Amino acid sequence: MISRRDCLRAVPAGLGLAWAWGPAGAGGQIEEPLGDSVRNVLSSAISNSAPPVPEFRDTQARLAYLRWLGVMSQRLQKRTADWQERKEFLQTVWYESRRAGLDTGLVLGLIQVESAFRKFALSPVGARGYMQVMPFWTRVIGDGDAGKLFHMQTNLRFGCVILRHYIDRERGDLFMALGRYNGSRGRPQYPNAVFGASRTWDFREPPPAESSPDPTKSPDRTSSGPS
Repeated sequence: MISRRDCLRAVPAGLGLAWAWGPAGAGGQIEEPLGDSVRNVLSSAISNSAPPVPEFRDTQARLAYLRWLGVMSQRLQKRTADWQERKEFLQTVWYESRRAGLDTGLVLGLIQVESAFRKFALSPVGARGYMQVMPFWTRVIGDGDAGKLFHMQTNLRFGCVILRHYIDRERGDLFMALGRYNGSRGRPQYPNAVFGASRTWDFREPPPAESSPDPTKSPDRTSSGPS
């Protein structure tokens, strides 16, 4: 099985940048027969249209999210100037990726490669929106309205659910799953481009700052001389 880390090691320098702001060139998802049970699971996964409101187990988790949001917003600013628009987009990506059990940086890398963060992107083969979802998915697991794929949350919901489905089909092999997502299964260009682009969106918590000594307290001293 090929892991994301192994693929990242194999990405030539500059490949992610070369793909950074261009549309994907290998096509879109290919319609395949789905069993009734799989179709029902996917339909259920995209049916809840509740607003993506992050929930946190404690204050520390909320602060970690806010730090992530601030860093990602700075990185996205050159593509989306409006702060409120960036905030809503990043909040939705964060929510939908975690809901589907996906790495948020990987999803942002995929969006960068697929649509260059353009909400109304339309590929030559008809893939739509941020995550370039093919219209047949709305017929297979949705209500048939392909126009909704230009709605931000709907597009991100479909894209994340579909990617999760492909990862499960490929038994966790991200390289093959990304190729399937793009309709280029088995070819390296697209997965490598996504892995390369996802580096831009990696986020690591800064190490905790060391506490400064309290100047009001003198350090402990051990007498070595006679008392």
